[in-house]
Amino acid sequence: MKYLIAGLGNVGDKYARTRHNVGFMAVSRFAAQNDMPFVTERYAMTATVKIKGQTLVLIKPTTLMNLSGNAVSYWMMIERIPIENVLVIVDDIALSTGVLRMRPAGNAGGHNGLLHISQILNTNGYARLRIGIGNDFPKGRQVDYVLGKFSPDEEIIIQPKLDTVCEMIKSFALAGVEKTMNLYNGII
Repeated sequence: MKYLIAGLGNVGDKYARTRHNVGFMAVSRFAAQNDMPFVTERYAMTATVKIKGQTLVLIKPTTLMNLSGNAVSYWMMIERIPIENVLVIVDDIALSTGVLRMRPAGNAGGHNGLLHISQILNTNGYARLRIGIGNDFPKGRQVDYVLGKFSPDEEIIIQPKLDTVCEMIKSFALAGVEKTMNLYNGII
């Protein structure tokens, strides 16, 4: 079986380690734990990891966040991955920093990357893993906040959570979305 694991973010040094790029950070951590480098290909940087007979195609779209659907759709088609084997990892300002929440489907919740994926795929029936980045910003400063870097205190929270996200990615491929949700959702 093949799985597509898409960590959303924006390409470039300017965006590295920002809150909005926590999806990139998660799949990068997973690839590094499995000694797989990313290579730049059409629409995305990719790495392929094999675990217990499952093939996980990791992507970090190079299309910018708001056009992530192009990369997800393309790699689903090229790798012949069905929608039920797709997991999208994104930041979420509605969740406190470090809170992890997986769902088998759902709406975009104001996230433009998820919105574009749903528009391009013509469905919101794909799994997503939201990583909380908090919302400690003044009114009208959301863009600055999500494109800002994690504070040292936030890094202390986020770094171990990225290891948990890696466990969740593995569980998604080996046990499925429902069991993974039951194991990990709600853990602080």
